Amino acid sequence: MSENTVTKIMELKDMSLSELRKKYEEVFEDNRKAPSNNKVYLWRKIAYKLQEIEHRELSAEARGEIEKFIQKYDPVNNKALRPEIDSNNKGKKSTLSRDKRLPIPGTIITKEYKGTSLEIKILEKSFEYNNKQYRSLTAIAKEVTGAHWNGYLFFNL
Repeated sequence: MSENTVTKIMELKDMSLSELRKKYEEVFEDNRKAPSNNKVYLWRKIAYKLQEIEHRELSAEARGEIEKFIQKYDPVNNKALRPEIDSNNKGKKSTLSRDKRLPIPGTIITKEYKGTSLEIKILEKSFEYNNKQYRSLTAIAKEVTGAHWNGYLFFNL
């Protein structure tokens, strides 16, 4: 990426929301209005577009290859590794069904809580924290905080 583009992108960070909205409309020349009032979102969209202008848009073939790699190697987002609901069971979950919010078994979730780093390992049917197994993330959250927390919210899943 050229130094000129990097400079333009870094200048975006210091812009106000109204300046970012104007810049968005300038960069996206198809008369699009800025889709958000979130400065970080607009900054990222404009930065991506500036890079796209400099290096050209990815070809359909390149996008397809990226999608193949994601399907094959991205364990968190790879839905192929997560069993679906069995259509023959009329909406009931199959015995292998797992919550789709959970990463695949073996993944380690980390969270900083009150200066302490928490590491939770996802197992097939449970979770491991401090060499102890728990049936739910909620149980771990309660152990750590002493208060009832929804485990998915506490661990940002």
